[in-house]
Amino acid sequence: MTDYLVMFFSGLGSIFILIASIGIVRMPDFFLRLSVTVKATTLGVGFILLSIVVFFGELPVATKALAIILFLFLTSPVGAQLIGRVAYFSGTKLWKNSVLDELKEKFDKDKNVIGSESSSEENE
Repeated sequence: MTDYLVMFFSGLGSIFILIASIGIVRMPDFFLRLSVTVKATTLGVGFILLSIVVFFGELPVATKALAIILFLFLTSPVGAQLIGRVAYFSGTKLWKNSVLDELKEKFDKDKNVIGSESSSEENE
């Protein structure tokens, strides 16, 4: 039974990593590539680490692998958000068919800060 679980989790992880690698090629701009790769790679590595937990079945290995999964799920979205924010601030172009740019009116390029509409109304 554990062999089937290991095959299932590692296969699922490999599929998610394959989706991430296809997303790098298929997505039209940096922000979409970043979104697809971070989500799919995080899930893929998480499932592969879960298959390691099932395969070894020992407490020290399981503890380390589960700690890595937790750390990965906490840090990957934060890192991706920071990378995306820096890319936006540095002027990385959005895809020409992008529908929504929520930061367009809130980002002050001269001061390099993001403000909300309510805070700009209060200052006036």
